[in-house]
Amino acid sequence: MGLYKKFVSQTRKPEGILGKMMVNGMNGGHAQMADWGMSHLKNIVPEEIVDIGCGGGRNAGELLKKYPGSKVTAIDYSEVSVEKAAAYNAETIKSGRCTVQQGDVSALTLPEEKYDLATAFETIYFWPGLEKCFAQVAKVLKPGGIFMIVNESDGTDEASLKFEKIIEGMKCHTPEEIESALKSAGFSKAKSDHHPDKPWITVVAKK
Repeated sequence: MGLYKKFVSQTRKPEGILGKMMVNGMNGGHAQMADWGMSHLKNIVPEEIVDIGCGGGRNAGELLKKYPGSKVTAIDYSEVSVEKAAAYNAETIKSGRCTVQQGDVSALTLPEEKYDLATAFETIYFWPGLEKCFAQVAKVLKPGGIFMIVNESDGTDEASLKFEKIIEGMKCHTPEEIESALKSAGFSKAKSDHHPDKPWITVVAKK
């Protein structure tokens, strides 16, 4: 495997030195897209939030700012990501508002029906079976809880489909595919929005 392929493959599960380099770039590289996604969260005041596939931890930090009365649990299955996210959110961890831990979305060990809001930024490409993983998210959400997915790819853009061929286990999904999997996993409503100028998508679902 060439160095470039090794590096971009770190988006799936950052490990070692290359993984640390990748995670360091995630917070800034995805900030504009993540903020656009968060602008879709309206008319909710969540107390308990879970950010799944938290990467470098920047988005967990922004959720804590957006909802000053909330607590955020940030999880990732990469040790490198957990370490970076914990360092990024050190102050709010110290104050008791943030928890960062290792976890696997296909087998969540979080308390059931605890969270008002679950978020997944730029991560579901690597989830092993959307319906199965979405059902795990539904399990930890309260009745009426919200699940927001934000992706850089709408499942049809050439750049992302090129990465799909390079990165093992990566799958780009269309909004229709995501909405269908959400409904099959037990969500009552799912609505998507496409950025007017970019292939970014946000899908908001209600349990």
